[in-house]
Amino acid sequence: MKVPFLDLPAANLELEDELVQIFRESLRSAAFVGGAQVEAFEREFAEFCHSKHCIGVNSGTDALRFALIAAGIGPGDEVVTVPNTFIATTEAISQCGARPVFVDVDEKTYNLSPERLADLLKSHFSGNPAPRIKAIMPVHLYGQPAAMDEIGELARQYGLKVFEDACQAHGAVYRSQDGTAKTAGSIGVAAAFSFYPGKNLGSCGEGGAVTTDDEGLAKTIRMLRDHGQAKKYYHDLEGYNGRLHAIQAGFLRPKLRRLAADNQRRRDAAARYDAGLAANPHVTTPAVPDWATPVYHLYIIRVPRRDELQSYLAERGISTGLHYPVPLHQQNAYATMGYRTGDFPVTEKVAKEILSLPMFPQLQAEQIDHVISSINAFYA
Repeated sequence: MKVPFLDLPAANLELEDELVQIFRESLRSAAFVGGAQVEAFEREFAEFCHSKHCIGVNSGTDALRFALIAAGIGPGDEVVTVPNTFIATTEAISQCGARPVFVDVDEKTYNLSPERLADLLKSHFSGNPAPRIKAIMPVHLYGQPAAMDEIGELARQYGLKVFEDACQAHGAVYRSQDGTAKTAGSIGVAAAFSFYPGKNLGSCGEGGAVTTDDEGLAKTIRMLRDHGQAKKYYHDLEGYNGRLHAIQAGFLRPKLRRLAADNQRRRDAAARYDAGLAANPHVTTPAVPDWATPVYHLYIIRVPRRDELQSYLAERGISTGLHYPVPLHQQNAYATMGYRTGDFPVTEKVAKEILSLPMFPQLQAEQIDHVISSINAFYA
């Protein structure tokens, strides 16, 4: 049996007639940049995230970068994030002129550790007349929200802004200690989403968005994405070419209407994995805190002999992935930052053990069972 890691054609074929009709309408109207489709999607996604504003942009990287720039983060500033994320997180920080500062992760959730964050901030601000850290960017990794109450409290204590990297967390829910349920994208000062094709809400190309309740921030981001102009040929600042294409916005709208159901299909698949692997002492399945409702952008297990298992599964027709095999502080791109192996022991340990199993809404029960039986057979 063949089990793909991700089946993008299946997701699009379910909506083929509607997507083709959207493309035809775009051809006939020649509305390719901005316009009604983008505006409609922005309204609908803002409502989905329970946020006041949504600004469609060209990619998740643009969304992260524009949010930071609009909030005044720039040269000389530092932004705290994690080393076990895709490089777009730190590219956005560097490209707005700031410097990423890493903090280790929690070994159960793989998200930013509030305890390690508290240690870092106490050390940085203690007796420092000119602290450089101005913001925290937690990543809702693999579709599970970070510990936002603790992170938010530390941010308030030190006067920092919190930006959500929600690029993998479309529809994830965080329950605060006061019982309030908050959707990813409505917790920090702003949040960034990616609509890269493989995401839970994926376009048929590049795409991204920023959500925020801050009207001033939203206004600035709208200008940043469009060469700094609020009115054509009148430029209030120097911006970028970072607009969301109208065709992609059109494609995203019917997919958004199915997103809650598709996320539930992912959770059902995850529950089947959990049950089938629960008795295997060699496999650590995803830990889900009481306060999180994840959307399983990825289903990650931790195992010994990871590379051998991956090869074994490939021989049995099962495709898997590694997210992420080399932590950012060990990447050549950041060799000049001064970090060394051993600086973030949890991240480094996890990177050698994690394996991403097939996960997409159309994944069939028999496919999941084939993955489970193959893993159990390997360790038997």
